[in-house]
Amino acid sequence: MPEEREFLSLIESAAHNLLETARFLQTMFEDYTDPAEKWRKIREAEHEGDAITHRIMKRLNQTFIPFFDRENLHALASAIDDVVDFIEATASRMVLYKIEQPTPESREMVTLIMASAEQVAKAVSQLPRFDTVQEICVEINRLENAADDLFRRVIARLFESDLPVLELTKWKEIYESLEGVTDRCEDVANVVETIALKHS
Repeated sequence: MPEEREFLSLIESAAHNLLETARFLQTMFEDYTDPAEKWRKIREAEHEGDAITHRIMKRLNQTFIPFFDRENLHALASAIDDVVDFIEATASRMVLYKIEQPTPESREMVTLIMASAEQVAKAVSQLPRFDTVQEICVEINRLENAADDLFRRVIARLFESDLPVLELTKWKEIYESLEGVTDRCEDVANVVETIALKHS
């Protein structure tokens, strides 16, 4: 039905914007020159994500969609928006905390974020087909577990280091924010799986 296709198209736009935002973050961490300018691009992408989410919510309030559960679509749009918000929050900390260079561990976490974002976009593009979505969601969960493991190791090493308290606090918050991105990607996967299950 046209209404369903319209909503899927809007959700796919939100997921594509999420992927673009993750790419901007990856660029920031790989080439840490002029991080403020890279943060500006991420903020622009975050604003675009907000605009897409607003369009989705507005259409949800105006349209009857028999095939999809309204609450599921609302949850999916919100979950995608949360991922982008966490990416922007991470980039902002890098600039506002005047971080001179990303650590190898933070770059490794960004690699996991990029892989998760790619899988999220792939999962959304497959809706509502459960057979393909389930496999993708399992991979997103695996990436989130890998990020969790890395986060625990990094935090343990951080507190064993002789970094000044202020620097330690800055990096603790950055690592928490990075790990939060993969958590939010897993939230998207959970909603996608719920939608796909209902229509399998």
